[in-house]
Amino acid sequence: MTANSLPIFSTLDPQAMAKECEDLLAESRRQVAVVVADECSPDWSNLMAPLEEIDDKIGCFWAPMSHLHSVLSGDAWREAYSACLPLLTAYNSEMGQNRPLFERVQAFAESDSFSCLSGPRQQAVRNMLRDFTLSGVALEGDKASRFSEIQQRLSELSTGFSNNVLDATDGWEKLISDAADLAGVPATVLDNLRESAQAKGFDGYRLSLDIPTYLPIMQYADNRELREEMYTAYATRASAQGPQAGKWDNGPLMVEISQLRQEMAQLLGFEHYSEYSLASKMAESSRQVIDFLEELAEASKPVAAKEFAELAAFAAEQGVGELKAWDVAYFSEKLKEASFTLSQEALRPYFPVEKVMSGLFKITGQLFDIEISALNDADFWHKDAQCYRISRNGEVLAHFYLDLYARNNKRGGAWMANARGRRLLDDGSVQQPVAFLVCNFSPPTSERPSLLTHNEVTTLFHEFGHGLHHMLTQIDCLSVAGISGVAWDAVELPSQFLENWCWEKSVIPDISAHYQSGEPLPEELLDKMLAAKNFQSGMQMLRQIEFSLFDFKLHMQSGICDETDIDSVINAVRDQVAVFQPPAFNRFQNSFSHIFAGGYAAGYYSYKWAEVLSADAFSLFEEKGVMNVEVGKKFRTEILERGGSEAADVLFKNFRGRAPANDALLRHSGIAISKGA
Repeated sequence: MTANSLPIFSTLDPQAMAKECEDLLAESRRQVAVVVADECSPDWSNLMAPLEEIDDKIGCFWAPMSHLHSVLSGDAWREAYSACLPLLTAYNSEMGQNRPLFERVQAFAESDSFSCLSGPRQQAVRNMLRDFTLSGVALEGDKASRFSEIQQRLSELSTGFSNNVLDATDGWEKLISDAADLAGVPATVLDNLRESAQAKGFDGYRLSLDIPTYLPIMQYADNRELREEMYTAYATRASAQGPQAGKWDNGPLMVEISQLRQEMAQLLGFEHYSEYSLASKMAESSRQVIDFLEELAEASKPVAAKEFAELAAFAAEQGVGELKAWDVAYFSEKLKEASFTLSQEALRPYFPVEKVMSGLFKITGQLFDIEISALNDADFWHKDAQCYRISRNGEVLAHFYLDLYARNNKRGGAWMANARGRRLLDDGSVQQPVAFLVCNFSPPTSERPSLLTHNEVTTLFHEFGHGLHHMLTQIDCLSVAGISGVAWDAVELPSQFLENWCWEKSVIPDISAHYQSGEPLPEELLDKMLAAKNFQSGMQMLRQIEFSLFDFKLHMQSGICDETDIDSVINAVRDQVAVFQPPAFNRFQNSFSHIFAGGYAAGYYSYKWAEVLSADAFSLFEEKGVMNVEVGKKFRTEILERGGSEAADVLFKNFRGRAPANDALLRHSGIAISKGA
């Protein structure tokens, strides 16, 4: 294996992983001890370079394993992951509290040689010192031990939370024999439901809670009782409510996670976990985050209230006097069809995944001067997976894997993950970055290819934006290359930025063509799609603000004792910003994996924070031309290639020439700018 070899997934043995992990960490500890014991004055070559190599070896071991745990979550990989995670957590906690190592890094930062380092290397050292502080290096005795215990327990709880959500999602199904019960559901969706049933040995149609099934039922099924049943099952996943009540209940886990995060933050001298979270983000204070979200809510709520009133009036005209939660998506789709004679399903035949991918590669190829080609001899974990190479002028820059389709034992949602980072090797060569890009789209059937809704097209562009941020980096220092070291509330900038091209009339022909005839998206349909872009944008904005405020305010609480305390936080936020209240049994929080099992704790606001950046960045393309190669090169060199090597606000100003402003976001959302917004 060379430094730039791709993983051989077929050789990975889950049974052997725990022993490999133990051996790797033992060797890593030995190497760190050698670094600490070095009596020479600390410099990059005898301190940071060997630490980077150690981290890279651990990362290259863990990344494919963690990936397989997410996309092939059977018993074997769960057991392997659960066996390795405590070992890695203990190692990271130990390194984070390694006082002699910290003192050696600090001595290096205070030495004359530090000023001679490149900017990225200086940033890497500063980040390491910050992370030592956030890992409790200053703690002693019982406090240090308690901090490590908390980290260990939190890693276990987050894994348990994620597993419960996956099991609750996979654990519910409904078989329907009579197609009349699915009246209104598009034929393309019915094909998938029929093949899903056949795969399980059933006749008829199989419904599940994965998004490619759940959303179309909620949007199109005329059967109101079926929609209520599906909504209830979905909204109560992993809770003590609903059809699976108590079976995979995340309630106790949420309480313990909240309590432990608060205790951990206070051990380090922070008032609460939200303050701890902000120590490595762009936002400067909790007050700034709350004000930011509430100002957006103030601008959006009148728009959202008007939208909901229109929806309720429309439903009343159809004979539904009281709009229920399971009616909202259905009548929203009907209202959109009535207002614009357009539905997502009418667009689906024009977005076969192969055409979307080829258009995505063409657009990003032109903007960022790259070529993307399939790598057919790579080793894969599933027949649906694919691998691609990114090059420029014949030079290979990076590789990425795609896993696009929903299936059992695969975590829901869409994400990009770091498979390997870029760094300068001892022989002067460069280790190329590798990314995992994962979605959960409807798979192809025996009759047709996978067809995407336009919403799914934007999801694909979003994740590819993350991937480009990771893969196009020109920073050779691992901890600040690509997405590494980027402030969490800025990491969504490239992803949300790339979504804009999904709405550009001049480039939509590149990503759309009827899967049977090859005909382009008709002008009439295209105009309707663009006209409907901001349909219910106020309601969508408030939905994200609701999630963000709940997350941030929850992590400002010091007295979470039970689930009712968590419920009271989300209910108070809904009273403040929502224009429609969900039913009392709704337990959205029990499956909110972003904050309880992912990296967004006290950071979900990052989506809106970064959307301000992305909208403002795109406004320069609006001024100069959306396919302007000079502006594309500037975005590449000032944002994508720089990774986490400088503060995000500095990089943004380097690209845009000024600080970001909210007006582009509100304008793109069709929301009038009000005072204070």
